[in-house]
Amino acid sequence: MSKTLSVAIITRNEGANLGRTLASVSWADEIVVVDSGSTDDTEPIARKAGAKFFDEEWKGFAGQKNSVLAKCSSDWILSLDADEEIGPELAAEIRSILERDTERAVFLLPRRNHFLGRWIKHGGYYPDRKLRLFPRGSCLFDQSVVHETMRQVGKNLLEEKDLRGDILHHCYPTLEDYIEHMNRYSSLGAEQAIAAKKISSGVVAFKMNVLLNPLATFLYNYIFRLGFLDGREGFLLHCYHSTYISWKYAKAWDRARRTSDQ
Repeated sequence: MSKTLSVAIITRNEGANLGRTLASVSWADEIVVVDSGSTDDTEPIARKAGAKFFDEEWKGFAGQKNSVLAKCSSDWILSLDADEEIGPELAAEIRSILERDTERAVFLLPRRNHFLGRWIKHGGYYPDRKLRLFPRGSCLFDQSVVHETMRQVGKNLLEEKDLRGDILHHCYPTLEDYIEHMNRYSSLGAEQAIAAKKISSGVVAFKMNVLLNPLATFLYNYIFRLGFLDGREGFLLHCYHSTYISWKYAKAWDRARRTSDQ
């Protein structure tokens, strides 16, 4: 007997993306959306697609994603972001897994990132595998301020397997979107760095974090991991990702400085 599948999605003002995402998983048994105060047409889009819709106060990325996982009732869960969609090959693979009702594993899904109108293929951005498909109750998100990671829970860990088909990530249609995103995430990353005590008031450590670390990241991803093969879009992606790293540590230093002055 085939197993059932729930799709878990969190949203906030994702009306521009959500219809595409929901259409790609319309074959799932259940779609659960946990929103956090959207003011656009996110809710009517979700309800029209038959999704179970909940509006909750923002609890952070990990808290919000764990909340939607807890509301899923199917045998298996597929966790998606609202700007992602499931490609046809991946959809067929997932259906095949559900038909094998003896399958006990968690699955890493390759993600293809669409940046400024170009699919990024190099520089460490592909296959960009993410643990997203798993039996219900076997996985949760780590409680991180940003860059939350899914992990298995319990003592009897399941085998991790790779799938071939892609998650299609429609992440940044404009450069303004990307820069705004990096600015917001660098602020969250600064909080995380302070909490983990990964900052230092020393001049050498400050320069390492704010200048040399971002420069080394750019050279590694753009040159040695062939990011330059992705053209101008690849250059901008790696340039501003390195800027994000610099901003993160500079903001952490600035916040620590202002706290110590109080």
